[in-house]
Amino acid sequence: MLLGLPQQAAAHASLLEASPAAGSRLEAAPAEVRLVFNERIEGAVGALEVLDGSSDPVTAERAKLSEDGLTLTLPLPKLGEGVYTVSYRIISEDGHPVGGSYVFVVGDPPAARDASTFDVHAQLGHAGHEEGGLTTASLILYAVRFLYYAALMLAAGAALWPLLYRQGWSRIPEPLRGRLERLPQQALVLAALLYVFVETQQLMIGQPASEWSRLFTATAVGQSYLALLLLAFAGLALPAGRSALRFVWALPLLATEAWSGHAAAAAPRWAALSLDYVHLAFAALWAGGLMLLLVLWQAERKEAGRFAASFSRMAWISIVALTLTGIGLTLLYMTKPEYLLLTPWGILLLVKTGLVVLVAGAGFLIRVRMKRSGFPGGALLKADGALMALILVIVGIFTYISPLPANEPVGWHKMGSEMHVSIRIAPNVPGDNEFTVRIWMHKSLGDPKSVQLRLMSEDKPELGAIEIPLEPFKDDEISTFEGYTKTAYRAKGTYLPFAGRWTAEVRVMDPNDDERVERLSFRNY
Repeated sequence: MLLGLPQQAAAHASLLEASPAAGSRLEAAPAEVRLVFNERIEGAVGALEVLDGSSDPVTAERAKLSEDGLTLTLPLPKLGEGVYTVSYRIISEDGHPVGGSYVFVVGDPPAARDASTFDVHAQLGHAGHEEGGLTTASLILYAVRFLYYAALMLAAGAALWPLLYRQGWSRIPEPLRGRLERLPQQALVLAALLYVFVETQQLMIGQPASEWSRLFTATAVGQSYLALLLLAFAGLALPAGRSALRFVWALPLLATEAWSGHAAAAAPRWAALSLDYVHLAFAALWAGGLMLLLVLWQAERKEAGRFAASFSRMAWISIVALTLTGIGLTLLYMTKPEYLLLTPWGILLLVKTGLVVLVAGAGFLIRVRMKRSGFPGGALLKADGALMALILVIVGIFTYISPLPANEPVGWHKMGSEMHVSIRIAPNVPGDNEFTVRIWMHKSLGDPKSVQLRLMSEDKPELGAIEIPLEPFKDDEISTFEGYTKTAYRAKGTYLPFAGRWTAEVRVMDPNDDERVERLSFRNY
């Protein structure tokens, strides 16, 4: 008789209502997150948190449980535009853990930054034309960029130093002064012409003539090319001996490079452009000063000793400024420090950092030598010049490539004796994506009873799974397997809230109520 009596089913607590709702897009930030469950939950254990687009908690406050034990509320600070993840882990009164996660969006946040952020082709609306591996075309491109950056740094530095070294500049013989003013500017004109020609040819491969005018009139990079050429030719017209005028001319010249580089695509833009400009200015002072010192060492040894004292002080200031601004720019470009080891840009930056350390060591030895004899050593100066050349080679390469890894769509297919599964996530970026799941069931089983897709963060395993609301659709893609029937499902929306390592889990229930589970690991940046 006891066995025949009705028994209470242990239906664990489940989420009945959420505010903001899963997948909602809000014009204004919510003041709180409120979750309502169908039965009482424990208030002493569990957690409710909200993560931002960098997967960091937006508040340290704890959620509050209502008196009836059904509603969990977490007050929120003022949230900006962005993608937010709500994650809850609670214990129902029957002692079973329950968890889950969902995503909501505030405002109209910008697309997540990845390699495409720094791709000039993407900014122009063109597909890139880069080839895999190191080709003859890429070698030519990098060689031209090295010549351009060398000419830019030397021309700007040669224009800045006469005003900074005003007293000693007049002691340099006039013919040598004229060459130091004239030759770097002539080299800049030739290098700028070659640089703009090669860059625009590479950018506009396969584009109609109408696109060329748009390049120079409607894009920041094209306008910076025009400004560069105008300033380079204007430098040839500067009168000899006008140090202040040349100093002023160098300032917008450096600005044209800052405006067209990675800094123009970083955020916040004002901070990136400011740091990049200061970085370029001190790089020009160091490179231009070292060039002047090497020339004076060969032509006017006595004046070289005097100039070396001024240059040594500025070189140390430049290294400190370059280090600080370089760190600041890296933090703005990189969304995660680990990407330094995942991209060619990061590897080159580390090599460049090592070369700067060697430059600092050479500078220290030069300073010690000067205190002893009053003259820098020729071998040390040549070593410093060689290090400068290597740094400029790296700059010519890594200012062209992206500091962030590239995201690629997820495309995965698994064959089985009773079921085949494919998953596609495109473009596989934090934010909006399209999710497509295709199931091929053996005809002896029939069509699936239900198909679920869930995403779980591998970097934050404590977060609950994010449910993707799949909807069936008519699939026109030709992909058939003899003896199997295909069903297709998809969803569009913001269900990948932040970059990292993820597991996509497909759960398929067949007509016999047997569940099959397949998992795929992937990552995005």
